[in-house]
Amino acid sequence: MSFGLSIPRLLCGFCALFCMFVVPQVFSPAGSIAAPNTSAIQASTRNLPGQPPQRKTKEPVRWRPRIDSRAEFDSLSRTYYQGRFYALPHIMFVIDRAAKEGAGNRVYYVNSKRYSFHGEFANANYLTLERGREFFRRNYLEANRRFILGTIAWQTKAGKFTFEFWEGDLATADIVRETSRALSKNFFAPLFFKPNSARQEEVSEQIARDVPRLPPSEINAPGDYVALNAATAIGVLRIVDRMTDETIIDRNEIVIFREPPISLTPLQGVITTTFSTPLAHANLLAKGWGAPNAYIKDADRLFGPLEGRFVYFETREDGYTLRPAETSETLEAGRRLAKRSDLLTPEADLEFRQLTELKNQGKRDARRFGAKSANLGEVMSAARAGAVRDVIVPAGFAIPFFHYTKFIEENNLEETIVEMLGNDRFNHDPAYRKQRLAELRAKIQQGKMNEEFVRAVIARRHELLGDKGVFARSSTNSEDLPNFSGAGLYTSVPNVRDDNALVEAIKTVWASLWNYEAYEARESFGINHSAVYPAVLIQEGINAEAAGVLITTNPFDREDRRSVYVNAKRGLGIRVVEGRRVPEQLIFNPRTGAVRVLTRSGEDTMLTFDERGGVREVEIETERRVLTDAVTRRLSRAALQIERAFGGRDQDIEWITIGNQIYIVQSRPYVER
Repeated sequence: MSFGLSIPRLLCGFCALFCMFVVPQVFSPAGSIAAPNTSAIQASTRNLPGQPPQRKTKEPVRWRPRIDSRAEFDSLSRTYYQGRFYALPHIMFVIDRAAKEGAGNRVYYVNSKRYSFHGEFANANYLTLERGREFFRRNYLEANRRFILGTIAWQTKAGKFTFEFWEGDLATADIVRETSRALSKNFFAPLFFKPNSARQEEVSEQIARDVPRLPPSEINAPGDYVALNAATAIGVLRIVDRMTDETIIDRNEIVIFREPPISLTPLQGVITTTFSTPLAHANLLAKGWGAPNAYIKDADRLFGPLEGRFVYFETREDGYTLRPAETSETLEAGRRLAKRSDLLTPEADLEFRQLTELKNQGKRDARRFGAKSANLGEVMSAARAGAVRDVIVPAGFAIPFFHYTKFIEENNLEETIVEMLGNDRFNHDPAYRKQRLAELRAKIQQGKMNEEFVRAVIARRHELLGDKGVFARSSTNSEDLPNFSGAGLYTSVPNVRDDNALVEAIKTVWASLWNYEAYEARESFGINHSAVYPAVLIQEGINAEAAGVLITTNPFDREDRRSVYVNAKRGLGIRVVEGRRVPEQLIFNPRTGAVRVLTRSGEDTMLTFDERGGVREVEIETERRVLTDAVTRRLSRAALQIERAFGGRDQDIEWITIGNQIYIVQSRPYVER
């Protein structure tokens, strides 16, 4: 599946046209999108339910002046996403505003099997001599254009035909009205306007009374199935209503969740009956573990009879398989699960004790301050050098690992930890393990802090950050390891205002090293628990107007690795990664600068700072737009610059905004295994 299937971006060649002619030094015609394979398209189109067979002609027509039936539409259409989530038949249209025909403009319904681009058709049929930059500027950007260029698509999910423009097309309200009138005179079925960008959504609102519309949300609903991670596993099927503090997931289970989990311990497979985006923490964890992960509508009802049995579960882009496992498959899966590689011991410098500002850190300092803090220091350095522009990293300082080890020693907890890790029941009884970990966290929380250390932290806090509310954020040496992200495993405390509360927050962050989910994730990956240490990042709190996460790749389309996928919600970003409600989803294409709208935010409330400390929930207006196109472009381009600062590796970035100002609050490698 691909969310927000914007036909012009993927099929009409607008982007390829722009890349070929507007940026010739990077892209050449030889590297442009090839014309689709006709036989494959015909086969895919014939397989669509309820569609008549393709009309076969020895000499395919170049275009038709009108479309009087579905058969005629099919005779010109090409189909993308064959074998994926659903087929999307479409044809290009060209409206020549200079050539009058009857009472209106001449319409060309283009044989889209024969021509890949609008410009190719216009030049081949001698409609214009304009090419390259001139053709692009005149017919996509100017209101007084000669041609109106767009696409008609059969939206299989909605059961409607839409007409639409490339995301970067600056079509005005008058152009959309004119297009609707011209097409409706000679197309056999009703046509709905589908906006493909925030700007086109604004135009859509202006023409609401004149032109029928089909919003992206109606098309982009996830339907019956979305593969969130393509993989294969064998495990015991289990159905869980919702995750609670008492819920324990066994590592050999494939779980159907009726409510998307906020966090997870390692398991064999994940199925949700309610859709959550790929950037929800649980989905990022499943991807890092290599576990098959999918949204399957009504999975609890469909597969309830298999609960408690070993099943084979495979997720693919074009579908899934869930069936009883064969005996040989179960035995082999058991052997794989029992194998254990040598324990991974993350690097740690336990001698360094200086409370260090972010601006004086770099990625190599992860061995002292953990990856979260060190990576933010690296982004700060890149921003000072001009390699990353238009963003700010909030000021802060980090408490290195040394002070955690000192606290454990002073409170006589080292022996407790060693005994716990070596306890046979602890290692074989998940319920008992969860209980012992909770007891250890409580002991850490009750521990006494060294007074000299407390005075130093409070002094440093006021020296650098004044009386502002701060975040006490986790940053360990077990995060962002190769193929292991650690996303969402540890605890951070928002908007700490009181000095005494800051002391307690530091202990909360330290204690979260022993969160049940964190322990299980490290155990599954083979990380030596005794070699994992938490630092604490004390950072200026920014009361975000909008916040979210992004990745510097397109998780829906492996062919579109250079785009940026953005999730956004109003207020603080805590809920963006929970996955409970669908956020605003956007895709930025750096080649064209276009922003594609996939979904708008489904939130009715947001989180904001409480004046007394912590956060509170407030109601928000039903206006669903979170980010403007301009902010999305600046954010995405900064993200790509951050990616380059980390050697070109895809990044998973957390960000916030106040007005037009963008803040970066985390950057970690995007783990896809």
